[in-house]
Amino acid sequence: MQVLDENRERLLRRASLLRLNARAIAETMKSGAFRSHWRGQGIEFSGVREYLPDDNVRAIDWNVTARMGKAFVKQYEEDRALHVFFVLDRSASMMTGSGGRSRLAAASEAAALLLLAAEQSASAVGAVFFDGTIQYACAPKAGRAQVMALLSRLDRADGGARGSVLANALNGAGTLLKRQSLVFVLSDFRADGWLQPMARLSCKHDLVAVRVTDPADEELPAVGTIPFADGETGERRMLPTSSASFRQAWREDNRRRADFWHGECLRHGAYPLALSTADDAALVLSRFFSQRTHG
Repeated sequence: MQVLDENRERLLRRASLLRLNARAIAETMKSGAFRSHWRGQGIEFSGVREYLPDDNVRAIDWNVTARMGKAFVKQYEEDRALHVFFVLDRSASMMTGSGGRSRLAAASEAAALLLLAAEQSASAVGAVFFDGTIQYACAPKAGRAQVMALLSRLDRADGGARGSVLANALNGAGTLLKRQSLVFVLSDFRADGWLQPMARLSCKHDLVAVRVTDPADEELPAVGTIPFADGETGERRMLPTSSASFRQAWREDNRRRADFWHGECLRHGAYPLALSTADDAALVLSRFFSQRTHG
């Protein structure tokens, strides 16, 4: 089963469009107002040269100087490559969605666009995929092979286990990331214990919290009393969707959840971004990066 689209033929037909959209996203990513973007956060050793009168003596390589009999200084180059990392929720609740499109499909398409954009920017990419357990994890690595490997994993619906180890995935990302990175967390955030791990991760990295929603989160159709099942716990209830008071309580509960998520993201230095299953992911991402550029 494929996730990014209904089948591989359709995915191939859309590949060129995805890449065109990714190119626009890549351009706005470069100029986005993030701490880690293109600012030489990494410094890599590139070699030595002979000491010149104006050089800082603290840059002298004493081992080379001793071997050569004259002073040499170390040289460094800024590592301006962007590191991009994805924390992708593939738990049971992400398999839900109205209009024939799941939250996981929306999240996977957004991640695919960002991966292609990262490839065009020669960025290193890595990821953690999880549901009730950690499914897959890899540190950021540059190159087309890495991008294609992650795209292939995105196009597989091998998640869906109950429970969510979002907190563990965030902690794992912190362990894998050795330098300041741009981190995308794509989840419905229907989990416990993620606040502190997210706060720690956003202290060291630029973190974009992408909350994947669905129109039914805000407005239920009035279709009578129907059975609902909690995707994470399996609990089943009969819900009176034709009741005006019930639908109002449903809207208010969703608003409280959304406000809590948004406020906590801002409080802990993360960038909140809502993405609905009904949205054009490329448009949402392009607008988001454009706002970071001009805001």
